[in-house]
Amino acid sequence: MTERRDPDALIRRAGRGNPDFDQHFLVDDRVLDRIPTYAESFDRSHVLEIGAGPGALTDRLLAVAERVTVVERDPDFASFLREEFADAVADGALTVVEGDALEVALPDYTCSVSNLPYSASSEIAFRLLPESKPAVLMFQREFAERMAASVDDDAYGRLSVTAQHYADIEVVETVPKEAFDPQPRVASALVRVTPRDPAYEVEDEAFFLDFVKALFTQRRKNVRNAIRNTAHISHLGDPEAVVEAVDEDLLRKRPGNLAPETFAELAALAAAHGEPM
Repeated sequence: MTERRDPDALIRRAGRGNPDFDQHFLVDDRVLDRIPTYAESFDRSHVLEIGAGPGALTDRLLAVAERVTVVERDPDFASFLREEFADAVADGALTVVEGDALEVALPDYTCSVSNLPYSASSEIAFRLLPESKPAVLMFQREFAERMAASVDDDAYGRLSVTAQHYADIEVVETVPKEAFDPQPRVASALVRVTPRDPAYEVEDEAFFLDFVKALFTQRRKNVRNAIRNTAHISHLGDPEAVVEAVDEDLLRKRPGNLAPETFAELAALAAAHGEPM
């Protein structure tokens, strides 16, 4: 087995991350070595890594993938990666894309394995999820637990329903802040994302997602009031007609007690009766 690069030595050569720019780099060898194993069941022939920094995870991914494409926004780290992994770049095993992961064109990758910048983790996650590609992603622990939460869990909410619309979400490891340099203020967690079709049908995905967003802005209200109060978010022209079409028992519940398939049923009724604009 090829000897792995020391993450602390990489940081010394590349330069320390700036926490003001959301740069927190993994330095725990044990965590770094485990991360690719969580993607063993995925096709790792072309791995997408977002936010590589000095390349400690990149080094591990090159050991298991045929190709790795890195998207790195910081031009200094992008330049360092090209120099540090010059042989892999020359061999076609590594491509370094300098730019914002929310803006650059993504390659035709087979899975993503990334320690995401936390300030943009939600936006990046919801760029990746519709791609229907498997992933192992690092998030703040609270965010990860909300993604994976089941109905009636305290952490269950809009994020849970929306993420699980696209995939099975599993928290596979909690990572302490001491595993990073500089240390973030909170613990982190690794999430395994396994794409699958939802167990329900949605005719208009954009409307469904807007409807879920709308109701969760009123999560403490019952469904009746949530529908009435959020027509400006769900773009319903006649929310009262939706209320009249929904079963009374369901109207008494709160959004946080509704399973994703129930949201799909409600969204279908809203689309049929509420005159979406």
